[in-house]
Amino acid sequence: MHSPPIDAPPRPPVHRTLARSAGVLALCSVLLLTLVAVRWSPLVSLDDDIASTTHRWAVDEDGVTHAFRILTDWVWDPWTMRLLCAVVVVWLVWRHSAWWTAAWLAVTCALGTVIQQFLKTAVDRPRPVWPDPVDSAHFAAFPSGHAMTATVVCGLLLWLLHHHGAARPVFHAAVAVSVVSVLGVGLTRIWLGVHWVSDVVGGWLLGALVVAVAVLVHTRIFPSSGTPARRITA
Repeated sequence: MHSPPIDAPPRPPVHRTLARSAGVLALCSVLLLTLVAVRWSPLVSLDDDIASTTHRWAVDEDGVTHAFRILTDWVWDPWTMRLLCAVVVVWLVWRHSAWWTAAWLAVTCALGTVIQQFLKTAVDRPRPVWPDPVDSAHFAAFPSGHAMTATVVCGLLLWLLHHHGAARPVFHAAVAVSVVSVLGVGLTRIWLGVHWVSDVVGGWLLGALVVAVAVLVHTRIFPSSGTPARRITA
């Protein structure tokens, strides 16, 4: 006799996985926020050491610095990311009449900006100051608005592509572009001497937290959104 096949363990509901991810991201975000707010000396020293090294490189490597300024000021600028989000919102309404999803996307992006600006004001962390700056930036340092906005927009758009069943090559290309954008914008902010490393990490964590909570809300409101839906067509 053949023994009966062993059933694979059931996969946990997607909203449970999202809730756990959001919890971990929230814990990490609060921990980093606390260390930054109290100016924990080991973190301050690490930030200062990395910033001093990368600024020295930025001063020496004019070509790389110029390229990074173009990328951070135009390609990966928060307003460029918000414009991309707005285009997708219009496309969702126009091509798919997905009013609720379009509203969810727009509100999430706006909420991410509000959270970012609130924390900048609350923490009021000074940016790095250099006698020979290669770039300048305004407002407080923590969290990095560039890093957080890129994470929120790229994360939401990747989830929408997955949810609507985008073709595998399209989705993989989008993942590659998103990873390069999110990591790249953080690197440019550190290289140009306008952010500490912990500002960028904070932006990544908070952006990922916003995405996780937003997707969790979407799957709660639309239970079928945990699995890919119909394929996107142009």
